[in-house]
Amino acid sequence: MRLRTYKSQGLVLRQYTLGEADRILSILTPNMGKVRVVAKSVRRPQSKLRGHLDLTNIVEFSASYGRNLDIVTEAQVRDDHPRIRSDLSLLSQAVYVCELADSFAEERSPSRDLYLLTTVTLDLLSDSSEAWLVSRWFEVRLLDVSGFMPELEVCVECGTELKPDDHMLDLASGGALCPECRVLGTGSRVHISERAMRVLRHFQRSLRFGDVGTPNISQRVRNEVEGIHTRYIRSILERNLKSEEFVRRVAEAGPPRYATD
Repeated sequence: MRLRTYKSQGLVLRQYTLGEADRILSILTPNMGKVRVVAKSVRRPQSKLRGHLDLTNIVEFSASYGRNLDIVTEAQVRDDHPRIRSDLSLLSQAVYVCELADSFAEERSPSRDLYLLTTVTLDLLSDSSEAWLVSRWFEVRLLDVSGFMPELEVCVECGTELKPDDHMLDLASGGALCPECRVLGTGSRVHISERAMRVLRHFQRSLRFGDVGTPNISQRVRNEVEGIHTRYIRSILERNLKSEEFVRRVAEAGPPRYATD
């Protein structure tokens, strides 16, 4: 007989307003994948769930199975990432990371690798002084665990090793093209400068964030790398992420200084 309730640890990825006091939550769990649940009356000041199910929180929760959506019955926050919540720039990156994880996660499809990657990334944002590097590393590792890592070492069409030079990323094929193959076809493509290619390959080879190190990347190349990731991810999801605008506005409010070319 199927159990009527379950308990799990989870990371709150998304939240939507429902009615006057409820919320629908998207929670990533280590053993069940992504689950969508309703937190009833969570927006009321006296709710016992209030404060425990906020975005980016890691929680221990109990829920009862529902016909369409499960219903949260208990929740206890385990980590609310206080440093992230006190820094708007870090918060914008954390919201982006959570929305990206939510977009790639499948409901009721266990992916412990995705859960660990996302929770580790939030810990890195809390501890690192380089949120940009953390977010770009997360994007690459997310593409890896999801099976969408772009091919950047050899031509995605003919398999020829790509020499140091500017290249084109074919979005539909999921990889870079050699000079001979780039003249073929009419699909959507993104230019990759030689310097950006070195950075992209470095991220791909960095299985742990510690492997990234402290590379000296100019603002121009940072913008190019971020733009390439954005275009490629959009081509996979076939939509924009709402948090992209939040990240952009926060960054424009206080742009940091980086090395120049």
